[in-house]
Amino acid sequence: MSRTSGLSKSAKADVPLAARTRHAILNTEIKAADSAYYQEDKPTLTDAAYDALRAELLALEAAYPSLVTAKSRSQKVGAAPKKGFAQISHRVPMLSLDNGFNPTDVADFITRAENFLNGASVWPINAEPKIDGVSASLIYQAGKLVQAATRGDGAIGEDITANILTIKEIPATLAGTGWPDLIEVRGEVYLGHAEFAALNARMQDEGKDNFANPRNAAAGSLRQLDANVTATRPLRFFAYAWGHSSESFATGQAEAVAAFKSWGLPTNPLMRSCSTLAELEAAFENLGAIRAELGYDIDGMVLKIDSLEQQRRLGFVSRAPRWGLAWKFPAEQAETVLDAIDIQVGRTGALTPVARIRPVTVGGTVVTNVTLHNADEIARKDFRIGDHVIVQRAGDVIPQLVRVVSERRPASALPFIFPIHCPACGSPALNEAATGEEEAVRRCINGLACPAQAKESLKHFVSRRAVDIDGLGEKQIELFYEAGRVRLPADIYRLRKHRDWLLSLEGYGEKAVGNLLDAIEAKRRVPFARLLFGLGIRHVGETNASQLARHFNTFQALVAHAKAAAQPGLPARAELLTIDGIGPAVVDSLMRFFASTDNVDAVERLLAEVDVEPAEQVAQDSPVSGQTIVFTGTLETMSRDEAKAQAIALGAKVAGSVSKKTDLVVAGPGAGSKLKDAQSLGIKVITEAEWRALVG
Repeated sequence: MSRTSGLSKSAKADVPLAARTRHAILNTEIKAADSAYYQEDKPTLTDAAYDALRAELLALEAAYPSLVTAKSRSQKVGAAPKKGFAQISHRVPMLSLDNGFNPTDVADFITRAENFLNGASVWPINAEPKIDGVSASLIYQAGKLVQAATRGDGAIGEDITANILTIKEIPATLAGTGWPDLIEVRGEVYLGHAEFAALNARMQDEGKDNFANPRNAAAGSLRQLDANVTATRPLRFFAYAWGHSSESFATGQAEAVAAFKSWGLPTNPLMRSCSTLAELEAAFENLGAIRAELGYDIDGMVLKIDSLEQQRRLGFVSRAPRWGLAWKFPAEQAETVLDAIDIQVGRTGALTPVARIRPVTVGGTVVTNVTLHNADEIARKDFRIGDHVIVQRAGDVIPQLVRVVSERRPASALPFIFPIHCPACGSPALNEAATGEEEAVRRCINGLACPAQAKESLKHFVSRRAVDIDGLGEKQIELFYEAGRVRLPADIYRLRKHRDWLLSLEGYGEKAVGNLLDAIEAKRRVPFARLLFGLGIRHVGETNASQLARHFNTFQALVAHAKAAAQPGLPARAELLTIDGIGPAVVDSLMRFFASTDNVDAVERLLAEVDVEPAEQVAQDSPVSGQTIVFTGTLETMSRDEAKAQAIALGAKVAGSVSKKTDLVVAGPGAGSKLKDAQSLGIKVITEAEWRALVG
């Protein structure tokens, strides 16, 4: 919502231009894929392609936290349950995996895990085929299958119990002994190649459209409202993981999967236990060699650290576990023609070029649009309208233009001239020469007066990971904005006053309008972190919003502090910088946002319409709940990252530096200035051993 934008100088050195532009591309592609698959049931990407896009986005944001933008889909898993299905809450979130594309990525994954565990070895590591299907959760109680669900958005899935019971490979009653009284088994529903061919032949005989690929067929079959339809589809299942369990039944991943098999659940016989990186590479090469002979689709190999105790300690980062990785198969390429280059304007005013290419199939997916990053990327690779170009989907992920087929360039192809004015409002679009930023991205300087930026800000505000207003999507925002009814977030909550106008719109009957207004009313109470993220402040993504919410507890406290930080000579800015994970780019962006009278006015109008819930306090009864803790020096029994994660899980706040508001300092060998600061301020200092005793 700010009329100013741009990375601070301190962020320039931390975030390469390529990373920033790649991040914007990923958000656009994921958003389109979400809409196509989860809302329309017409996927445009393979399951592997979708997961890889998400994992790549997460990896970028983990490396460069200031990259998290208002449109970021990084924390989102799947999508909300489809209307028509009952909802089931997952007691343990169903998350996804980070991706790797080569042995270096795999080695880095192992190194990160061992560093987190303070140097402990993570071998053996299990390797298994990554099935290109649909994730499902099966809940067994007293050995009986009582409930089944899709992954949904990771927290809430669709109740597909009746559909799952039609799959012959899934036992309605567990066999053998030793199963917990309550266990949630997780796995992949898929279609084999032969079954897929037979299904499409039958669809054709019945005069119906064929499915594009086995994954799409499995997804469509599993999400039928009529289980009788699902029963006619030859779905299959592999069990490979679990969520909630009433009791422990294994100490390692391999032992757990073996238990599944003994209980009558189908498991993949190609799972291998590896003790070295060379063994993992050999397993990957072997899997690629036999890929075509398996009879079902795979798009890579899943790696999981075997020790369940190590898995517990490693935990999760954002939406993926630290103990698992999906190693993807190599890229596929195809040649096509570049027909046009369009310019899209984003929420922060960035002008992003998008290549419109003649439809071409790459890796089983028809590609028509490819983001071209920025003006520098176009000039560096010399893309021209009319060129024959090579399209690639690395690891079955997002398409990219690799190069021009220069020998086929037509004489009429001229160098592309990047616009210097915003195509949405006509205002100047400036690059680093005018703004002082060291980036190649041109940005419209018109802020929220630019309709493209204003509409994108509103779309972000109502998005699923922000305020999440059901039924108020991109099309509705476009319509309401153009009609002048919604120009600021507060206007959304005033739509009830325009009920008669809404009813006059085509396609808006009493029921539709009532549902929309009820959905808006249901979101008048908004969690602190969601509202902050929804404001679309540059560099304040979901992770940073959560960190700030935990630190300040109330939204009003944050606003007051951010305003104070903008005043010269006051210590408020320095205190913001002590919050763990909050760097200068985030702080400067907050200061700029709340220094704008337009932004403050928009926020105050919004606060008049909504109640902001204080930040959720975790582990209220822990001995460190609510305390601000600083870790310094070398920790000997755990890494500093693990210690911080442990403190946050217990409801504490972790700071990066010592101040008068610090409650406790945990000091290991080699502690320097932070220890001295704590001693001079009279702050309690304890050893690592004392910390472990304190938190149990």
